[in-house]
Amino acid sequence: VQLVESGGGLVQAGGSLRLSCVSSGSTFSRSTMGWYRQVPGKERELVATITPGGGITNYADSVKGRFTISRDNAKNAMYLQMNNLKPEDTAVYYCNAKGKFFAIPWDYWGQGTQVTVSP
Repeated sequence: VQLVESGGGLVQAGGSLRLSCVSSGSTFSRSTMGWYRQVPGKERELVATITPGGGITNYADSVKGRFTISRDNAKNAMYLQMNNLKPEDTAVYYCNAKGKFFAIPWDYWGQGTQVTVSP
């Protein structure tokens, strides 16, 4: 399974970006998908997750009300709409897929996409 992120870039504070993650595997529709981010010297942190059917989402307090996670299982794709970006949102953003099928677990990561928010 490959997860490929795109959509990162440089934006001014208050601006918006939309990240995308596309999966090559057949496990996508069974996976809880998530976005995580990491800055140098710090641990990777959860940004948002979405259940396989898309019915339940979860957000870090720091992004609630600004970021929206969504998915399209027909396209094996997940998205993160980021609005009102702040300099502290600067990080490498990673796509993650977790799941289990007949007690066989999986946990896949993308290569990351850089998001830089200037003051």
